[in-house]
Amino acid sequence: MNLIIRIKDILKNSISVPPHKAAAFFKTGTGHYAEGDEFIGVTVPNLRKIAKNFMILTLDDLKILLMSKINEERLLSLIILTKQYQNEDDQGKERLYQFYMQNLIHVNNWNLVDASAHLIIGAHLWDKDRNSLLSLATSEILWERRISIVSTWYFIRQNELTWTFKIALLLLRDVHDLIHKSAGWMLREAGKRDQAQLVTFLDQHMYAMPRTMLRYAIEKFPEDIRKNYLMKKTI
Repeated sequence: MNLIIRIKDILKNSISVPPHKAAAFFKTGTGHYAEGDEFIGVTVPNLRKIAKNFMILTLDDLKILLMSKINEERLLSLIILTKQYQNEDDQGKERLYQFYMQNLIHVNNWNLVDASAHLIIGAHLWDKDRNSLLSLATSEILWERRISIVSTWYFIRQNELTWTFKIALLLLRDVHDLIHKSAGWMLREAGKRDQAQLVTFLDQHMYAMPRTMLRYAIEKFPEDIRKNYLMKKTI
């Protein structure tokens, strides 16, 4: 516990932006997706520097941080967890993966998902059964659905795109803007590896796809092709 107190003090002394600016990219108001999430104003680069000095934290310590109402404390916990995962043997990786899965309830904002899902779930499932992603993709919990698609970023980096398109298809009619953005983002990343596969997917599904998802997916296309897709979408 003394170590946690020390970390909290370091975070307070590392504040470099006003809390309202740190929260500016998150909808923390009543009824919004990040309602109740608190920011103190520590930047991600500073969090990564702090993490380097606390790689020895136990899972009990990490859970204390992960249960915090302060976003930066949860993010610090996940940064450390992902680094620990990368340095573990197979048995250790399994233990950290299970810890992550058991604590998904605390991975509850888009920055937390995007900093960890692909590096733990994606990496862990690379050579294993991936059907748990299907359960996440159909979850009623927004963050679990985002986790399902962002996890495939790891596969994309290994030039394996099948699961990105499979999960994106499941999320095609999702009602939440954060899912539209994340699915479009992963489709765009897949398209960087194989544009032909992305074009095939878009030609088959663009009319059912939310406009935001489409816009994100085609962001790297030449302007004339982007305009053509968006024009078709309005017809």
